[in-house]
Amino acid sequence: MTLVLYDGSCPLCTREIAMYRRLEGAASIEWLDVSKIPEEDIPLGLSREDARSRFYVVRSDGSAVIGAAAFVELWKAFPKLQFLTRFTDRAPAQAILELMYRLFLYARPAL
Repeated sequence: MTLVLYDGSCPLCTREIAMYRRLEGAASIEWLDVSKIPEEDIPLGLSREDARSRFYVVRSDGSAVIGAAAFVELWKAFPKLQFLTRFTDRAPAQAILELMYRLFLYARPAL
């Protein structure tokens, strides 16, 4: 099962995760709000700060995908979003997505 780590203390992040959870395919994903569990229970040996500072998806084989690439990995689970991966699952597009994601992270506190 795919595991999504998200920051439930971030209102914008919570709204986005709520949108994903309503989509077909969401039942195959485990959603873990890292702001509500003991730090020692956060997967991958991450600190709470690290887990809240980036978006993480843990594949069923235990490997982790981080940042913009994690969103692309997540979209694969949703039939209605899989079309996005045709364009974004390549190096040039992922570099652009990662840049946009880092800009969002910079602006996130103000949002």
